[in-house]
Order: sequence, then structure tokens, then C-alpha cells
Amino acid sequence: MDKKVVLLLNMGGADNLSQVEVFLKNMFNDPYILGIKNKTLRSFVAWMITKMRVKSATKNYVALGGKSPIGDLTRSLVEKLNKTYGNENLIFDYVMNYTPPFANEVFSKYRDAKEIVLFPLYPHHSSTTIVSSLDSANAAIKKLGLKAAIKTVEYFYENQSYNDIIVENIKNKVSGLDSSKIDLVFSSHSLPKKIIEKGDLYEKHTNAHVEILANSLKNAGVKFNSISLAYQSRLGPVEWLGPNLSEVLPKLDSKRALIYPISFCIDNSETDFELDIEYRHVANENKFEYYEVVKAPNDSDKFAKFIISLI
Repeated sequence: MDKKVVLLLNMGGADNLSQVEVFLKNMFNDPYILGIKNKTLRSFVAWMITKMRVKSATKNYVALGGKSPIGDLTRSLVEKLNKTYGNENLIFDYVMNYTPPFANEVFSKYRDAKEIVLFPLYPHHSSTTIVSSLDSANAAIKKLGLKAAIKTVEYFYENQSYNDIIVENIKNKVSGLDSSKIDLVFSSHSLPKKIIEKGDLYEKHTNAHVEILANSLKNAGVKFNSISLAYQSRLGPVEWLGPNLSEVLPKLDSKRALIYPISFCIDNSETDFELDIEYRHVANENKFEYYEVVKAPNDSDKFAKFIISLI
């Protein structure tokens, strides 16, 4: 049979508190994240960072109910794709980079596949996301000796169907409100500037995406007091992309902010905890009248249909 398998690739997130340390260890041991070429040294530094952060990270997951939302949402999306579009010759599954299910485990199930489509769930190209996930996938393919034809879906921030989903989600969030009195902030996961200086396309793609979405919102008749880009999730003493959301929020005179997590297709701890809990505290401290976070496309019917359109 001409079995085609579509694998959604993402970073992962703890499905239970015991996986928090696994997630941190694997993430910081990723050469695309930490950038230390020497494997032994990188492993030691990753271990040190993990030990320093695991307690605070675990508390964050406790605030989310003991796990990241990314696992359940991804499984729901895969189930929807298989139920709506799948058959014995078209199967959807997923692979996580830093928590189970890992690439070796998933790919071993599809030794008889004729074609495998790798679909990184990141709208913008970056070595830290798309390249890292694809490297893990290709390493597993090589190790297992798979003979399937391999195809890859590229970044898709320019895709109008994808952007229509975002615009609709934003529009629905402010339905019944005077959006012209609200500041819309697209929040992007930050990266160290040294990664961008090496040629990473992430900042360029993110800026272009904000411009596309601003125009799409205007064409849809949705007017905001302002539309801007801010960054989140910086770590350590190196210089990161900015401005940080913590610096942007206090400067919004309207005291009304709507946040959209532009880096992510699936909500995770950085959207549900960092944006919706931590930065909500910043908004409250600055006496905001309105502060809300828009959900990512997640497991919506329209996002499932968008995935089908690209494969």
C-alpha cells in the first residue's frame, strides 16, 4: 500500500511534573539552543542550568494544573486530522523534540511508509525551532534506515489561510468591544541577538508577519489603538531581541492590551503561563482595565484544514 504519514513536529512540553526536568535538560542540551559546540561541555552546562531552573519551572507547571497544554492540544489535533481526513493510506501523528514521544519511537512505527511528510508547527524559520526539529527527525530516519520518500513543509507565516485563522481569532476576542481603544501586541519568543547575527531568519520573518497581520486586520475592518511587536522568554546575561513585553506593557497609556502569541501554532507553558499569568500580573500592577491573551490556532477545525491544504 502507498502509505503516507504526516508527522507534526514541535518542541514538546511536560505532560506531568516528572517530565519538567526532562524537558529542560533536552532543551538546553540542544546545540541550536545553547550554541556550545563541545558536546561534553554543552551537556554539563545544560545540567547546571536544569538544576538551577527545575524548581521554579515545576512551580510554573503546577500553576497550569501539573502539565503543559501542548500535549493534549497536539493529540486532539492529530485525532481530528485522522478522523476527518485520514484513512489506511494517510496517517497523522506527532513528534516532540524535548519530551516524549521522541523521533526514534515515532518513526519506528512507520517502517512500511512510502512517503513521510515532516510538518514543523512553527510559522517562522529559525535554527532553534524548524532546523532543530528537522535535524532530530532526519537523525531518526537515518538511524532506523527508513526508505520512505521524505518531504518537508516549510515555514508558512505568509500563507493567507493561516493568517485568516489568526485574524478571526483576534476579531472574535474583541467582539462587542471597542477595539480602537485597545493596544494589540504580538508577542514573540525572543532569541539571543548572536543567533540572528549568524543569519537566522526568525526576526526578519516575525517582523514581516506582524506587517502582514496588521494589513489583514485593517482589511477585515478591525481597528486597534496601536499594533506592535514585543518579545518574551529571555534568559541569561546575553543580549536578546527586544523590546521585552515587560517593558512594553507599562508604556501603554490606554491600559488595555490584547496579546497574540505570534511564534506558536499550539498553546504551551509560554502562552498559558508566561503570557496569561505572569504578564497579567504586570498588567495588574500597572492598573490595566483590560488584558487578554488570544489562543493560538491549536486543534481548531480551520487549523486542521490548513494543515491538509499544505500537504
